[in-house]
Amino acid sequence: MSELMIVIPARYQSSRFPGKPLARLLGKPMIQWVIERCRQADAGGRVLVATDDERIYQAVAGLGVEVEMTAAEHQSGTDRLVEIAGRHPETTWFMNVQGDEPDISPLLIDDVAALLRQTTDPRTIISARAPFASRTDFLSPHAVKVVVDHEGRALYFSRSPIPYRRDVPAGEQSFPNQLCWQHIGIYGFHREFLRQLPVFRPGRLEACEKLEQLRWLENGCRIVMIDTDYHGRGIDTPADLEELAKSWKEKENG
Repeated sequence: MSELMIVIPARYQSSRFPGKPLARLLGKPMIQWVIERCRQADAGGRVLVATDDERIYQAVAGLGVEVEMTAAEHQSGTDRLVEIAGRHPETTWFMNVQGDEPDISPLLIDDVAALLRQTTDPRTIISARAPFASRTDFLSPHAVKVVVDHEGRALYFSRSPIPYRRDVPAGEQSFPNQLCWQHIGIYGFHREFLRQLPVFRPGRLEACEKLEQLRWLENGCRIVMIDTDYHGRGIDTPADLEELAKSWKEKENG
């Protein structure tokens, strides 16, 4: 048994890309690339896929990878982790690795796992941040922003560029903004946090921004951010998948 479990939530339904986990990326289902990245990490945890779809279940099982069915009504990957954690009381630490990030960094997984194992407060969550790669991402509502305190703990997450520089005209707000980072959606949790999560009160900030991590902050949890140069290449559309395949081929060809 392992005291750490790396969970990859994967659902079939997606408004912009139905069947996304099984879409082919250079000859493999996308979910397989995520699994392989997790297995390349030295974190030492079990790798398990959590899904609500029989097609994904069969595809992952066919790869010889642990997979479990979860309820269809879950609204987020974290909700799936709550269900998985309830089935595995022998496991202390859980990591959520997004099932639509086939380019996820194994080194980042290791860094999150290492810090997670050092935490003593079960209400402390580990996540990651990176400098923005472009002004387009900085301004995009799809790239989540985070600002932190002096110890690297998240103060706020937003879809808007933050903080606003009062003495700078609105049209001249600078990029890069050294105070604002891109949030990378990888998480490390203590099982006790996941046990408590269902009773957390939904917050007004979460309802406004549609960011679940704001509920955790509103309920008094700490989110410690690790610095990384991985910028997150989540796949939301078939075009995103084609672009990633193209960039991989270009790297391979030198």
